[in-house]
Amino acid sequence: MSVLPLPVPPAPRARRGRSRALRVPVSVVISAAVVVLFVVAAVFPGLLATHDPLKTDLYATLQKPSGSHWLGTDDVGRDLFSRIVWGTRTSLLIGLGVMALAMVVAVVMGLASGLGPSWVSGPVNRLLEVMLAFPTLLLALLLVALLGPSAESLIVSVGVSTAPGYARLIRAQTISVKRSGYVEAARALGHTTRTVVRQHVIPNAFRPLVALIALGIGTSVVWASGLSFLGLGVAPPSSEWGLLLNAGKTQITVAWWLEIFPGLAIVLVTLSFTLIGRYIQAVVEGDHVS
Repeated sequence: MSVLPLPVPPAPRARRGRSRALRVPVSVVISAAVVVLFVVAAVFPGLLATHDPLKTDLYATLQKPSGSHWLGTDDVGRDLFSRIVWGTRTSLLIGLGVMALAMVVAVVMGLASGLGPSWVSGPVNRLLEVMLAFPTLLLALLLVALLGPSAESLIVSVGVSTAPGYARLIRAQTISVKRSGYVEAARALGHTTRTVVRQHVIPNAFRPLVALIALGIGTSVVWASGLSFLGLGVAPPSSEWGLLLNAGKTQITVAWWLEIFPGLAIVLVTLSFTLIGRYIQAVVEGDHVS
């Protein structure tokens, strides 16, 4: 007599959600590898650079990509690959600085708007509405024009310009958590307002910020590079990527590599951080649902 196998019980929902979260897409793995490569270039540029980024060679001006100069040379003979490698540090530091400043401003304004009394939340909401009325690029241009072109002014101008959008998201998340059932249950159990805010509201309201930070770093690099391209960023002889684009625009008809390769570096960093951020967002939302 044959014995029928017992049916295998389905895995718990939380375990299935965890196993789905552990399946990392190939695109995210590649993006993480690209980010690691750029971080190595930012921290240890001498390991990857093949030439001195500031050394000029008037006998090797505007050379096409070759074995001696992998990405070609600029109009004074400087190696473009080495300049992009050394410019990684400045570009990533600006992106990280912008995101750090934007998050600090956004957290303060978002919590004040979502948790503060009416005499605090009212003026903060009006200020957010005024700041959101300005296009991000216009507000950044205004601030950098007031502060002057430099890496610090880029961080301040782009950080302050992008902060209102993040602040509105934090405010909405804070209000949603504040009205949730588990917060009401904590209050019914006699927890003080400070305890409820510290143990329930802030951790759950800040949960989506991990994905926002990853998404925002790439966006910040684009904004900062755009301002540098307009001549409002880091001054020469820095090899910040936006500045490289600005320097190569006059030679685009005879030296296409001066625009293509710095632009490709910006695209790779932005796309990599975006894919990683979207994956983190999907994992966070999946855990939240389960």
